[in-house]
Amino acid sequence: MNSWFTDFYAAIAKSPLSHWLETLPSQLSHWQKEAQHGDWSQWEKVLKNLPDLPADQIDIEHKVSFTRQEPLSEGHQKQLTHLFKRMMPWRKGPFHIHGIDIDTEWRSDWKWDRLLPHISDLHGRSVLDIGCGSGYHLWRMRGAGAEFVVGIDPSDLFLSQFQAIKHFNPDPNVHLLPLGVEQLPDLKAFDTVFSMGVLYHRRSPIDFLAQLKAQLRPGGELVLETLVIEGDVNTVLVPTDRYAKMRNVWFIPSCDALALWLQRVGFKDIKVVDKDITSLDEQRRTEWMQTESLADFLDPNDPSKTIEGYPAPLRAIIVAKA
Repeated sequence: MNSWFTDFYAAIAKSPLSHWLETLPSQLSHWQKEAQHGDWSQWEKVLKNLPDLPADQIDIEHKVSFTRQEPLSEGHQKQLTHLFKRMMPWRKGPFHIHGIDIDTEWRSDWKWDRLLPHISDLHGRSVLDIGCGSGYHLWRMRGAGAEFVVGIDPSDLFLSQFQAIKHFNPDPNVHLLPLGVEQLPDLKAFDTVFSMGVLYHRRSPIDFLAQLKAQLRPGGELVLETLVIEGDVNTVLVPTDRYAKMRNVWFIPSCDALALWLQRVGFKDIKVVDKDITSLDEQRRTEWMQTESLADFLDPNDPSKTIEGYPAPLRAIIVAKA
C-alpha cells in the first residue's frame, strides 16, 4: 500500500504539482493510521490474493478491458470472480478483466460517450477527477490521451476497487488518492478538472465550484456533470429531506442558475453541452450491485417523478474555462 503513494510522490516531484508534497504525505499518513473503513482489512486481503496475471491486451480507448492473449483457466476465472465479488457493490464501470465482465450499477461508458465530443483534446494533458468513484473514468481519460491522470475520492471501497483493477495494468500515470475535495490545496496546475455526480452532494455548492477552479491552471477546462432541473436563472430545487432516497442532496439548480454560479466564481466560456434523463438501462441493479437502484428511487406510477414527488433525475454536462 505504501508504494501506491510513494510512486505518486515521485511522479509529481518534478512537475507543476510538486508543491502538493507540502501537505499530501501527512494527509495520507493520517488516513493510513486512523481513517480507514472497518472493512479495509478484508479488501486489503483481496488485493493481496489477486493472482499475478498482468494484461498483455489493453483497451482503454473504447472500454476498460485488460486481458491476456491466452485465456485464463476456469479455476483462475472462478478465483478472480470470487475475489472481485468480495468488493461489492460495484457502482461505476463496466470493467472487463481477463474474461470477467463486472457489470456495474452505472453504465459509466454512456456518460463518457456523451461528454467526449464536447471537451478539449486530452492528449498530453494533466487531468484531475474529483469524486472519481472506483476510477472507471480515469482509465478512459488515459485512453483518450491524457498524460497524467489523478482521481480523488474519500471512499476506501472505491480505492480498493481501483487498485484491484490497476493490479492487472499498473500504469504509472494513473492514480487514485483517498481524499475529499476539502483536503486539496489550491494547486492551480491541472489542464482539465472533471467533477461528475458530486455538486449536489455539497452543502456549499458555490464554494465547491471555487475549489474546482483553484485546481486549474489559467485557461484550463472544467468538465462538470451534475443533476439539474428545468427552469430559469432563479430556479434551484432544495429537497426537504431526501431526493431519490438520497439524504445528502442539497441543491439542484437549473442550467441557467448553474451557469450563473460558475460565472460568479470566475469561470468563462460556460457551455451546457448535454442534458439527459437518466434511464433505467443506464442505472440499474445487477449481479455486481444487488441493492436498490434507480427503479426503486422513482414513483412506480409515474417514472417522471422520484419516489418523493420531485422531477426524476435529469443530468447535464457543462464545460467552462478557468
